[in-house]
Amino acid sequence: MITIVDYGMGNVGSIANMLRKIGVPSHISRDPAELDRAEKLVLPGVGAFDPAIERIEAYGLRPILEKKALRDRVPVLGICLGMQLLTESSEEGRRPGLAFIPARALALRDRIPANLKVPTMGWNLVHLNAPSPLTAGFEQIEEPRFYFVHSYFVRCAQPEHGILSATYGVTYDAGFQRDNIYGVQFHPEKSHRFGMRLLENFARL
Repeated sequence: MITIVDYGMGNVGSIANMLRKIGVPSHISRDPAELDRAEKLVLPGVGAFDPAIERIEAYGLRPILEKKALRDRVPVLGICLGMQLLTESSEEGRRPGLAFIPARALALRDRIPANLKVPTMGWNLVHLNAPSPLTAGFEQIEEPRFYFVHSYFVRCAQPEHGILSATYGVTYDAGFQRDNIYGVQFHPEKSHRFGMRLLENFARL
């Protein structure tokens, strides 16, 4: 079963609904004891970096997330802000991230033409950069696209961790993988058949 981490800043209901739609059982929790029994974890996120890290720490979730990701090595999927929380840091704040992958979140506004709106909001194409179980079968899909809403983007320190890229004034890592750690900048729960396929792949890990 997939456990969706509820630290008060994620669209947990939408993710649970999409998983239910594709026939994948899920559970929403912020109880460390329940998270310790999780077979897979989804870390969602909507909002700002520092408040999200503060919520995670206030609920006592950092130690159990570190245990599950780094010691038990269960599959972990960060979505949108959740992806950024898996990195070392963000230009949006001062708090250290979970640092499950060598990467940083950077500001779009400082790196794109002034005529482009921030946050970026809407559908965008993604490019497959490296094979990954998370994107199995995507090479057969013509122009895979996902729904994005974000003001910051992730840049991996090691290019081989970037499995998906997208471009909005700048090309960035739209998806990453480091062993059992996965992240996507877009919202698969809002991305119709493309998102359904990605979540099905994650459920099979």
